[in-house]
Amino acid sequence: MSTTTQEIPSEVLRLLEVPALDDQYEAQLRGAACVWDGTPLTAETAVELGERRHRHLHGYFSTFPRGCVSCVADRAHRAVLDHCRMCEQCMEDGAICMVGRVLYRLVREGRRA
Repeated sequence: MSTTTQEIPSEVLRLLEVPALDDQYEAQLRGAACVWDGTPLTAETAVELGERRHRHLHGYFSTFPRGCVSCVADRAHRAVLDHCRMCEQCMEDGAICMVGRVLYRLVREGRRA
């Protein structure tokens, strides 16, 4: 089950914090392993976490981290708890907040995996 970045809006991707570059090994940096737990990934099992820009001595460079479904669900669960406490839309009616809905969907997808 692959989830593409088109399915995860940038507002949600920003809430799914990935480890610092120094805390990742080569397979994680190139998207071959989950950025959080190092699980090997395939096109079918990876969740694309979008482009991340990093400052370098000579400018900027990009990485394209990926996560396994269960780790994405765990991070989405943490993010939805933080987000819903501060979001007026979520406090009134969670169904109208796109960010909350997408985070909740990621949690559900992880539980099914």
